[in-house]
Amino acid sequence: MKAVSLLAPQRIEVVDAPEPGMGAEDVLIQVGYVGLCGSDLNAYRGLSPLVTYPRVLGHEIGGTIIARGGNAPADLAVGTRVTVSPYSHCGTCPACRVGRINTCVSNQTLGVQRDGALAERIAIHASKVYASANLSLQELALVEPLSVGYHATTRGGVAAPDTVLVLGCGAVGLGAVAGAARRGGTVIATDVDETKLALASRLGAAHVLNSARDNVGERVGALTSGEGVSVVIEAVGLPQTYQMALELVATAGRVVCIGYTKQSVELDTRLIVRKELAVMGSRNALSEFGLVIEMLEQRANPFSDMITRVVPLEETAQALADWSASPQSFTRILVQVG
Repeated sequence: MKAVSLLAPQRIEVVDAPEPGMGAEDVLIQVGYVGLCGSDLNAYRGLSPLVTYPRVLGHEIGGTIIARGGNAPADLAVGTRVTVSPYSHCGTCPACRVGRINTCVSNQTLGVQRDGALAERIAIHASKVYASANLSLQELALVEPLSVGYHATTRGGVAAPDTVLVLGCGAVGLGAVAGAARRGGTVIATDVDETKLALASRLGAAHVLNSARDNVGERVGALTSGEGVSVVIEAVGLPQTYQMALELVATAGRVVCIGYTKQSVELDTRLIVRKELAVMGSRNALSEFGLVIEMLEQRANPFSDMITRVVPLEETAQALADWSASPQSFTRILVQVG
């Protein structure tokens, strides 16, 4: 079968891969669409410390079950449209023992630490599969990145009448925007790209700020009567946005960190202590897969507008090259596999 293999940084080929083996509790999925993620871009650029080469990329999946093991649940029938939780867990580490399997110390994400979904077929344990009879395969390929952003709102305990500042409106940041709005928060979204800010408005942001043009501190102060926001979700990964998060959150507020920084960050820890802030990380997703599917099925917001480009399998290399050359020009690229 065909698969896309990253042989080395910036060297991608469509290769002939072996058919996946399927266990008794697995399902076999015909892959329809795969979204390209920031981790795929970093792997392509040679900047991911987690990726070894060669590696089949891809973990944002929309596909169809074409076979099931004898012990797989009966409701995962052949023909069912599904997406996949691409993370693994050991079940015994400290995180797994308290039910936070999303941050298992031995996690291996598809397309990162193990071969991923940019292949015609994949086999995966049935417990990692989420079905929807109402979503298209393209919509299902959006579920994972939206779930990662939604999970940050769970970590931050977002609820009415919180004000929530989301720094960065990539696909994960947009998941945080939509999740925070759905949980009752009043969302202020920031980015440097007007197209992404317009999309954030359509997905639930009450206010949008262009951080390349607006004075974000002044605007947030005006919107919150000088108090600052209840919750900041950092989805950029830059030293200045992490510092901004500490400055703009209210006293006794919460700061949720999604963005991976490319360098060490010096933070004014006096703000953490003086404001008695709760500062927490957010990684991957848990039950948010089901919540996001439910949100998409309601079709209250145009989530498909996140898709910037759809390319065939053979054009994956060019799509990643284009994204690398102009990262602000893309929100989500989908690869049509089958």
